[in-house]
Amino acid sequence: MDFPQTTDRPERPETLSQTIRGCRICREAPFGAPLPIEPNPVLVLSSTARIVIASQAPGNLADRSGTPFNDPSGVRLRDWMGIGREIFYDVSRVAIVPMGFCFPGYDGKGGDLPPRRECRATWHERVMAAMPQIELILAIGLYAQRFHIEGNGTRSLTETVADWRNVLATGGRFAPVLPMPHPSWRNNAWLKRHPWFAAELLPELKSRVAALV
Repeated sequence: MDFPQTTDRPERPETLSQTIRGCRICREAPFGAPLPIEPNPVLVLSSTARIVIASQAPGNLADRSGTPFNDPSGVRLRDWMGIGREIFYDVSRVAIVPMGFCFPGYDGKGGDLPPRRECRATWHERVMAAMPQIELILAIGLYAQRFHIEGNGTRSLTETVADWRNVLATGGRFAPVLPMPHPSWRNNAWLKRHPWFAAELLPELKSRVAALV
């Protein structure tokens, strides 16, 4: 399989999205074991959206429906952002770029496997170059934070999210970054242990989202 080559000229997000949807690198030229299911990239690219949701990878429901965050995690994320489905799924206003574009399958404990490394290595620089209009990146989870935040290779998720003010002020690799935990129910205990997230970070998130959509 031929690997896509990067170009100096920004690509049209809509064209690039179609190219990515046909990607089979994780099956035909994988980094390690191949993807255990058929590739089904789930992402939303946009030439006008000013917000990118940089999440981890699509879940099982997103894989089956083709719609990202089409689950209780999406309900919570939209509540955090202060928007409804009509804005969240408006491609002109919100882009969704998970670190792995396909559902990675389950681990031995029933949790999702990490996002496939092939996606980041092959596509993410091109994706972000194709959307220079982005003004805010919501980096959800450690994988997204380590890609979008310069020099964040050793800090934990909690350390990164707790330092959200400095992260925002410093800027990210492509645009200002607001680091966040995943909105999954699995993080309920984390949210209870860190009430400052709801009290301090979420109002800032809602304010910035309202200004950009």
